[in-house]
Amino acid sequence: MASCGTEGPLQVTVTNSLDIDRTGELVEINMEQVSKRLNLNDTTQFVILNENNEQVPYQLTYDGKLIFPTTVKANASSVYTIQQGIPQEALFEAAVFGRKYPERVDDVAWENDRTAYRTYGPALQANGERAFGYDVWLKRVPELVVEDRYEKELNPATKATIDSLKQAGKPDEANALYQSVSYHVDHGNGLDCYKVGPTLGGGAAALLVDDAIVYPYCYVGEPEILENGPLRFTVKLNYAPTAIKGDSAVVETRIISLDKGSQMNKTTIVYNGLTVASPVAAGIVIHPENPEAYTTDADNGYITYTDLSDNIHNNNGEIYVGVVFPEEMKEAKAVLFTEEESKTLRGGATGHVLAVADYQPNTEFTYYWGSGWNKYGFADTAAWNTYVAEFAQKVRNPLNVQVK
Repeated sequence: MASCGTEGPLQVTVTNSLDIDRTGELVEINMEQVSKRLNLNDTTQFVILNENNEQVPYQLTYDGKLIFPTTVKANASSVYTIQQGIPQEALFEAAVFGRKYPERVDDVAWENDRTAYRTYGPALQANGERAFGYDVWLKRVPELVVEDRYEKELNPATKATIDSLKQAGKPDEANALYQSVSYHVDHGNGLDCYKVGPTLGGGAAALLVDDAIVYPYCYVGEPEILENGPLRFTVKLNYAPTAIKGDSAVVETRIISLDKGSQMNKTTIVYNGLTVASPVAAGIVIHPENPEAYTTDADNGYITYTDLSDNIHNNNGEIYVGVVFPEEMKEAKAVLFTEEESKTLRGGATGHVLAVADYQPNTEFTYYWGSGWNKYGFADTAAWNTYVAEFAQKVRNPLNVQVK
């Protein structure tokens, strides 16, 4: 990236080397460079303009970057201008949001305009429930919905009324009221109908020891929300020490980010205290309702699976899940549980489809995972697989950003 030192507008040229269009993809530049060039202070503001002289939204990240969405045709470039000016407030309406939900056993849940996710916390682990992986929450509206879903599901007055109806011998009325507020029912904006249980769920990663998954449990301590919109949500999570072969206290740290417009979360993991190279796998649980609906492509860096939801008779549609590795993938494979493991240890799940790489000590491991739904943007499995395959191309061929 090059720049000159003169004061005035910056021109940012974004080049796409692929044969596919790239729309709404966020790019990053150093904010210190922008501040110096535009002579910004505490009172000056700036805008980013596209080639049609229209403002585009932006965000300052926790690690000193300026990010904004770009649109670049296949094998082409687009030019953006950064200059002093007054931003249009309407452009900066939040498209992402997430937080810890202590009212729901310490869930951390987050969303963007496309989809939503959650991971589980210490209060759930203290209850004895075994839920290791990521949960997928389906959306079919661009508006933020997670706060409303939790508020309705957990509303104390509503819960008290449901209990009163049950005690009064009115189970049908109690159930009808519960159904009217539950986030396990689609009230027009989507629902939670994905089964996680004691598995990797929708894309969690874990170290492998002798080909066995060392399942991560719930995060520990307090989640650190690093940024919360308008374009990117990022959270940092820590996990309890785990024994990995000769290392008795391996501590995992995860940083998870979700951008506006993307189905996929970027996740960077560090295993502190690990002294030897170890295989690491990101996995998607396979359920018995659709045992062979997975795709593996190690050469191109992705796996996918089509899940039929927790109740295939409830018209919940198809849930699409995928994992992408931007670096070399050692192998991609399906690993099935024994019948006894399925019954007693894995909540009836059939197995996992796994993407595997080698993790080197004292390094960061970055991968992407996410989901889609056939009721919001994806007609079928083929459409999802195309999205994931193209996403894999994009992360392996990032947009080139030049500033001058």
